[in-house]
Amino acid sequence: MIVAMLIVHALLAVTLIGALTHQALSVWWPVSAGERSFFGNFRAVRAAAYTKGIIVIYVATAAMGGLIYPNFRTGARIALEELRAKVPLGAFDLKEHYIAIGLGMLPTYWYYWRQPLSPELARARAMFTAILALAVWWSFIIGHVLNNLRGLE
Repeated sequence: MIVAMLIVHALLAVTLIGALTHQALSVWWPVSAGERSFFGNFRAVRAAAYTKGIIVIYVATAAMGGLIYPNFRTGARIALEELRAKVPLGAFDLKEHYIAIGLGMLPTYWYYWRQPLSPELARARAMFTAILALAVWWSFIIGHVLNNLRGLE
């Protein structure tokens, strides 16, 4: 059962990474008029349309991670501590903190992205999106690396 939960958690995380990356790139690197390239199309999204989906997927991914966490805490983490793997465990602790900060930021993130978009809040939208995207990318990479190091028992 735990493996199935881990797979669902990973699928949600990949979906979240995709949505946040689209949104972040569209606000930080807007498409030039007439640009027709793969990356131009990747950035040419209606960024505001992603907001509610990102919030729902973020909460679902964090909740699934919370369900998996006790198994990690009682199994894999103990083994990594016995191996004195301080750097990976410290990185995982940062992952936990970044995701918790992101959860706390979601109401403000939603507020800045609500319709109609205010032009004077464009910088705040870009910053909140970047912070969430960096937290999610960090968490995905660290979670993947730790799962490869030890996995769930």
